[in-house]
Amino acid sequence: MPVKLIANALLFQASWFACVLGGTSGWLLIPLAALVIHFTWISSWAAEGKLVVSVMLAGTALDSFLLQMGVFSFPGEPLLAPLWLVLLWAILGTTLNHCLAWSAKPLWLACLLGAIAGPLSYFAGAALADVGLPLGMQTSAIVLAVCWAIIYPLLHGFAHLYREQFRLRQQRRTKS
Repeated sequence: MPVKLIANALLFQASWFACVLGGTSGWLLIPLAALVIHFTWISSWAAEGKLVVSVMLAGTALDSFLLQMGVFSFPGEPLLAPLWLVLLWAILGTTLNHCLAWSAKPLWLACLLGAIAGPLSYFAGAALADVGLPLGMQTSAIVLAVCWAIIYPLLHGFAHLYREQFRLRQQRRTKS
């Protein structure tokens, strides 16, 4: 496995733990540093900036909706997903063309992986952080599995679309 794929996976894991364990503390510098490393060494802002921002916005909207629907709760009862969760979505966006690229196809694999890994990530985060699951484990698992079976392939669709747009821009530059 190439060094950049391993680095991408390690940066994601370190960022996940920093966000979940650190919440809004200084630990958030770790995912910010991971984003800087990603855009300077693993990829570039030109190649993946739109993807990372799109994943961050889509994920934040989903989590904010789930928060308002009572699927999970955070201290202080915020209206929107907390900053550490927003950063987690951005970090997830850095993996779709790299260490998680294998999970895009076939479509059923992306749906299945999303339905399993998505809820597991939330449950692990809830166990480590101050996140409540007011609906209980079973109902939360079902809601999250359905959401992630849809959102994960959709995020891979963003990745594919933006990769193609970047490739076409590069081709036009080469021809001029």
